[in-house]
Amino acid sequence: MRIIARMSLQQFTAAVAGASGYSGGELIRLIAGHPQLELAVAAAASNAGRELAELHPQLTGMGPLKLEPTTPETLGAADVVFLALPHGESAAIAEQLSGAQLIVDLGADYRLNDPASWSRYYGGTHAGSWTYGLPELPGNREQISGSKRIANPGCYPTSVILSLYPLLAAGLVEPDDIVVVAASGTSGAGRKASVALSATEVAGSMRAYKPGGAHQHTPEIEQALAVGAKAPVTVLFTPLLAPMPRGIVATSTARLASGVSAVQLREALVGAYQNETFVHVLPEQEWPTTAASSGSNSVYLQLAVDERSGRVTVVAALDNLIKGAAGQAVQNANLALGLSEGLALPVLGVAP
Repeated sequence: MRIIARMSLQQFTAAVAGASGYSGGELIRLIAGHPQLELAVAAAASNAGRELAELHPQLTGMGPLKLEPTTPETLGAADVVFLALPHGESAAIAEQLSGAQLIVDLGADYRLNDPASWSRYYGGTHAGSWTYGLPELPGNREQISGSKRIANPGCYPTSVILSLYPLLAAGLVEPDDIVVVAASGTSGAGRKASVALSATEVAGSMRAYKPGGAHQHTPEIEQALAVGAKAPVTVLFTPLLAPMPRGIVATSTARLASGVSAVQLREALVGAYQNETFVHVLPEQEWPTTAASSGSNSVYLQLAVDERSGRVTVVAALDNLIKGAAGQAVQNANLALGLSEGLALPVLGVAP
């Protein structure tokens, strides 16, 4: 009976470009457990011809599978194409794919609306903008469900936007004085070999990188939060590299609007996410940890008010490879295909 029931479900084929990377590997793992998605193509430019399990030993149980070249021809037959490519490389492929295909881009190519922001932070020609794929924001599910082109949010932006959007939308905090300090595991930098990411350099140490508003996720954060605030938003963002493979913990602080209480802030945060499967506002005095979110598509949130400085701090934790990348991409694909939003996505983490 179980086999018959599964076979009666509508099936879709999926292609993953960038399959040799960390996000690509997680996409394939999630697709392998998806009842209505079947992996048709795993593509990787420089690693084409190699066995998938050679690069991702955790996927050995899928059996022999060779990586294909990343070309429009290899990707073109799939119903869904996931582009897990370095920033600036998705547009060239996407422009050659059929308009009938669903494409979810995990890179930054289509996230920004402003060409000047793209030029400043990424360089080159701005490819345009697609539907922004953060389902938990007001109205976004409807837009995602009717779209064939979805820009998956960045990992840092996901944590910060979910932290502050409800407070800005309710007018509880000022939009022009937001400070974010967030730490990410090394997988957030991708798989390319680097001395700075070697075990000797990372183990037992933390460091800031791209401080002073130089990080490329800054305009994405400001763009999304400005929608909630209905006003321009200014964010000072400092990222940190943490000595762990995966996970993000983000502390986002904002100045309180006049007369705002801690009760109002908590009510706004809880009210925004009380019906959400993947966003959890923790009980008071409990704090998010990367260990709790590891391996899951969940985000954990908590806030604290400092009456002396007149500021609120919202702390978020998530898995940068799941809710920050592959899991959110599958969540978006589920919505766009008319499937149950949470299919194949773990709510619970794997700590310790």
